[in-house]
Amino acid sequence: MRFHRSAALAVVASAALTVSLTSAASAAEAVPIETRGELPGGGRYVVYEPLSWNGTLLTWNPGYGGGGPAASAGPSAEAVAWLTEQGYAVAGVSAGSGWAVEDLLAAGPQVVEVVEDKLGDAEHVIAWGASMGGQVSVALMEQSPDVFDAALPLCGSIAGGIPMLNAALDGTYALKTLVAPDDERLELVDVSDEGARQAAFREVLDSAQQTPEGRARIALAATLAQMPTWSQVGTEKPARNDIATQQDQLYRIFLWGVVSPRQPLEQRAGGNFSWNTGVDYADALRESGGTTLVRKLYREAGISLDDDLAALNAGDRIAADRDAVAYMQQNATPTGAISGPVLSIHETGDAAPVVQQAATYAERVKQNGAGRDLLAQTFVDRPGHCAYADAEIAALVTAMQQRLDTGSWRNFANPHQLNKTADAVTAADGLERGGEFTRENPDEMVRSEREPDL
Repeated sequence: MRFHRSAALAVVASAALTVSLTSAASAAEAVPIETRGELPGGGRYVVYEPLSWNGTLLTWNPGYGGGGPAASAGPSAEAVAWLTEQGYAVAGVSAGSGWAVEDLLAAGPQVVEVVEDKLGDAEHVIAWGASMGGQVSVALMEQSPDVFDAALPLCGSIAGGIPMLNAALDGTYALKTLVAPDDERLELVDVSDEGARQAAFREVLDSAQQTPEGRARIALAATLAQMPTWSQVGTEKPARNDIATQQDQLYRIFLWGVVSPRQPLEQRAGGNFSWNTGVDYADALRESGGTTLVRKLYREAGISLDDDLAALNAGDRIAADRDAVAYMQQNATPTGAISGPVLSIHETGDAAPVVQQAATYAERVKQNGAGRDLLAQTFVDRPGHCAYADAEIAALVTAMQQRLDTGSWRNFANPHQLNKTADAVTAADGLERGGEFTRENPDEMVRSEREPDL
């Protein structure tokens, strides 16, 4: 907790323990004041000042691309409008391009200073964002605990870019080694032409999917990258024994989830930050959670899984550049060293990042001596990436506000309470409801390490 501006502010902040479900008439009167401007580092910001501030500031961090030409303050205009109606000050930044983590980390504290110069000192400052912006939000709280009191990462790569891209390397390495070992277009690291690389992987994938052997090897490569077997929006969840549909889902997500754009990140880092030195791929498969599916597909194809794993273990390995790794650690591979509350949410069928990022981050928090008193995690069981409904967003922000006001998570972030809050918001304000919050117990990432043993 930061500090109180006044006794009146404390009363208003305390009242945020329950969702203020305003009527349509009062909402129409609560038109926020919008301010836009430039940050000292060259980024752009937007601030929405509510009619009556409750003392909490939410600062939004965009996903891959850095936010584009104009800053936004949340995942949707409807969510921003609802938040300001409840009394939140809401701000956002746009900085850099592509893998803009470094730019956003610099812009985050600056936008807080802008808002506090305008509105006065906030009682609580929450960093939040989606995808890469979720990662930035956690990193901001770790790196600037004097500025940010809490983090609310939505679908965030909260274990960081290094584990995420190491998993991707395992998948692309396996596919190339087993399906097209002599195809030089399939660049694994030190990428020279991202577009040509993507097109080449698509060609190889489509060809391999036409044969039982190729389908088995796609499944192995995707499983080593811990891709979800329910990844396609608008499809039914495959039955446990429906291996054909599960494999098809892995094939369809492979290009987006495994052949992740690497060249822009390597340009930022100044070199290759991924490695597979020392990896035992038989062990990696056992730890992936997908061994049964892969073995069934290999049996159907009539090929030896043991032989393919031996080929992977015998292949030429890739070492990382130490300076590039250091850059990605700083920008940013969160450590889990937190001093304020974090509430994360993931879709179980997300592929970038995978849901295992949540478990990996939770383990880091635990290793740093914090636990359930600071970290809460929730999930929605569906495929897709960052497809949160506005009522889901409202429920998450409400839970975080309750945690900040009381100093304890209590039951605020459990699925039952989150669903109850989202239902109430939808009934009163008409926000899109979305799905159901649920409990999950995902595995950790197979490649959870932050730095190689060089």
